[in-house]
Order: sequence, then C-alpha cells, then structure tokens
Amino acid sequence: MKSIQLETPGRFKVIDELKPIRKLGEALVHIHRIGVCGTDIHAFHGRQPFFDYPRILGHELGAEIIEINDNGLGLKPGDKCSIEPYFNNKCSSASRMGKSNCCEDLKVLGVHIDGGMRPYITVPIEKLHRANELSFEQLALIETICIGTHGIERSMLTKDETILILGTGPIGLGAIQFALALGSRVIVADISEQRLTFCRDVISVPHALKADAPDFEDQLKNLCGGDLPQVVLDATGNRFSMERTFNLAASGGRIVFLGLLMGEISFDDPNLHRKELTLMASRNATPDTFKKVIGAVADGSIDTKPWITHRMAILDVPKQFEKIASQPDLIKAIIEV
Repeated sequence: MKSIQLETPGRFKVIDELKPIRKLGEALVHIHRIGVCGTDIHAFHGRQPFFDYPRILGHELGAEIIEINDNGLGLKPGDKCSIEPYFNNKCSSASRMGKSNCCEDLKVLGVHIDGGMRPYITVPIEKLHRANELSFEQLALIETICIGTHGIERSMLTKDETILILGTGPIGLGAIQFALALGSRVIVADISEQRLTFCRDVISVPHALKADAPDFEDQLKNLCGGDLPQVVLDATGNRFSMERTFNLAASGGRIVFLGLLMGEISFDDPNLHRKELTLMASRNATPDTFKKVIGAVADGSIDTKPWITHRMAILDVPKQFEKIASQPDLIKAIIEV
C-alpha cells in the first residue's frame, strides 16, 4: 500500500508498506479521511515538540472497520468510527485516575508513533468510537473538536458565565463551538481579521475582538459590564498571549492553557494571589469527551460543515501540503484517502 511519510522537515515522500496484520485486541481499519492539524503543520516546519523523523503523520481520522475480533462493544466490520489517537498505558497512575489523556507513557498516533496517512492501520479496539450516522469527514473532525471541548470541561464553564477564548484556529474553534452549545456568553479574540470574520459570520459568535487592538482590555471590560470574564482560555500557544491572560481574568477566575508553548512563561505572583486565580493546563481529551462530541455533532449542536476550507488527495500531499498549509484562509484541510 502507498503511505505518506514526513521524511525530514519540509519533505514528504510516498513509501510502499505492507498492509498491517492485526493482533488480538486490535482492529484493522480503512482510513477514509484525515484532518490536517496544527501539529502536522508544526512537524512539517520542524517546530513540533516530542517529535522524531521520519514519521507518518495523521491522528484526526475518519475510518471504517475492516476486521475485528468478537468484542463486548458491539463493533463490527463496516462500522464507521472516529479514532481516539492517544495510546495510554492502562497501568499508569494517570490512567488509573481516569486521566488516560495525560498518561505518563502516552503515545499519540502520528506524533510519537506512525499515524494514519495511509490506507490501513491497526488500532486497539477500545480506541474506536462508532458513529455510523456521521460522514467520514465529520468523523475526521471529532478529535480536534474534542481537544477544544476538553479545555472547556477543564474550565468548569457554566451557562451563566462569560468566557474569553484567545485564538480561533481549529482547536480554538472546537472550544468556541462547545462553549456556545453550553449557552455561555462567548467572547473571542485573535489578531487575524479573517478568522474573526469567520467567527462572526459563519459560526455566529456574538463578540469578536482584535487581540492586538490598543484598547483591547477596555473593549473587553465594556462587553463585561465593567468586569472581566470569569474564564479565559488561551488556544494560541503564544507566549505574549498566555502571559497576558493573568490580567484578563476576573478575580476568582480560571485560566486554561489549551495551546502549547515550547519554552517558559512568567507571571506576576502577587497578581495571581491577589486575584486568587486558578491556572489549568489541558491536554488531549478523554474517551467520555469523544462520546460527548460525537453526540453534539450528530444532533446538530455542533456543525462541522463550515470548517472544511481545503481538500487534497493523499497521494498529492507531497506536492500540495505546504501550499495548502500556508493559505491565509485555511480553517481546516481534509485529506481524502
């Protein structure tokens, strides 16, 4: 079979592989659609942490079960699934606490181990989330929405609270759409006017602010009736933006770092204590989050159709990936297998 391997930063190549053979407890699945993630783009440019080359990318996957053992989950050949790409050690401390998403020995498909940019892969049966009512394209977007949704879960946001979401890339959009589905008051901020227009006009975010406006904090307070938001979620992974969150959250508020920065950030400790802020990191998502997001997409609470702005065939990835990944209007690219 023909697979796509990221050989070195900036260089994909087509390689020949044998069709994998499943082991006991695994399923053989046919990959139909692959979402292009910021992780994939960072890896292409040589900026992805915890990453080795060569690597087959692809962890946002819409797949069909081809072969599977008898199982207690009712899964069978022909079922359509989203794949939970976080392969955890079930005996680890985090896994025993129900936090498989941040297991000490976690291996992420397409990051630490070869992923889904190929026609067939084998995966542990428990990592398959069936959703026959969804399209393969919808299934390929489930994981990225789960990342944002888990950030909202971490924030403990309620419908009576206001949340400021910084960064409106795909991960930020996942957080935005789930916060809207909760009925919370949502304010988004970005430096890209194009992305802000998308938020206003396509997914109906009521308040979208330019993050680099000189009077940004005044605008934010005006929207909050002179106060600051109870929750601030940063999906940028930008040092300046992350450090700024400590000034943007209300006293007694919560800050969630959804974006990942390779490096250190600093903050004023007296300000943190004076406000009694709660700071949280958010990593990946849990199995329950996958079920929650699949349900929200299935019932229409979250609409994935506007997200997909670009498509390419899998064998065209070596020639088209860099061009598509650099498009200013890119929201989400889908690879067709």
